[in-house]
Amino acid sequence: MLFGKKHYDFVAIGDLVVDDFIRLKDAETHCDIDQANCKLCVRFGDKVPFEFHKVLYAVGNSPNASVSASRLGLSSALIANIGDDENGKLCLESLKHDHVATDFVSTDKKLPTNYHYVLWYDVERTILVNHSPFEKHMPSNLAGPKWLYLSSLGSNTEAFHHEIAEWLKKNPNTKMAFQPGTFQISLGKEKLADIYSQSEVFFCNIEEAQKILGTEEKDKKILMGMMHDLGPKIVVLTDGINGAYARDTDGACYFMPIYPHTPVERTGAGDAYASTIVSCLAMGKSLKEALAWAPINSMSVVSYIGAQEGLLTQAKLLEYLKNAPADYKLKEI
Repeated sequence: MLFGKKHYDFVAIGDLVVDDFIRLKDAETHCDIDQANCKLCVRFGDKVPFEFHKVLYAVGNSPNASVSASRLGLSSALIANIGDDENGKLCLESLKHDHVATDFVSTDKKLPTNYHYVLWYDVERTILVNHSPFEKHMPSNLAGPKWLYLSSLGSNTEAFHHEIAEWLKKNPNTKMAFQPGTFQISLGKEKLADIYSQSEVFFCNIEEAQKILGTEEKDKKILMGMMHDLGPKIVVLTDGINGAYARDTDGACYFMPIYPHTPVERTGAGDAYASTIVSCLAMGKSLKEALAWAPINSMSVVSYIGAQEGLLTQAKLLEYLKNAPADYKLKEI
């Protein structure tokens, strides 16, 4: 403690939501011939049955990451907003249950806590989103943590991103991980140049990287190099069930396969992957070590409903790593 301020290992910034999972049983998908641009279809103007629904509290990219870091043994906190309602109270309870500090979770007296509907069909999900336009600022009582983890924020937060960038300039000992959400990707690399330039490590999938960079380039090493040129020292690009690619600070590039599994549904896989890597780096581990840990946490998460139930403790993750199949190995590319 310093002047009443606690120094955390890991502080996540992003929107907090309630996810209401609705398991569809009478639907179908339609995709282009290359299995891209898929659409979820239900009968229009009819009664569509569903199997069940399950409500999960205090989720979202950054809350998921804060829980992940806490379960792995780091001191973790979240900067987010809730409404002064029952959903907000239940979100706080959920975070406290996972030992995530709520010092920086602000309560709005007028706006409701974010509530999303997740249409779950097969192993994929389509999310109906509606973000309350909370006013956001960096907390005045935030002492410099080891890492900030910035992810999905609503469409009224462009100015807040620049406030975060200014805070980082004044706190150079804090490193930042950036895992952009939909709005942040849509803003483009120019408007968020100060965020990209101050990111220690950056995460997105292959398609998102192409969109951010405005390119159709498919070579992973070239894509990572282009992303590195925006500022991030470490770049990690995920490619779904095909694995993930990473570029280290020295320019070395790697490929890591997935940990074998059969998914229940894939919500939170990317959050688990990215937050596990950042947690490892916060522990002083190398990127190579982190890349071996991350797919295991993702594997576990997609074995459950929602993004948090399957997040592992460090001991359980290391048990999976010890028993990994022979071909579960990092490859330099």
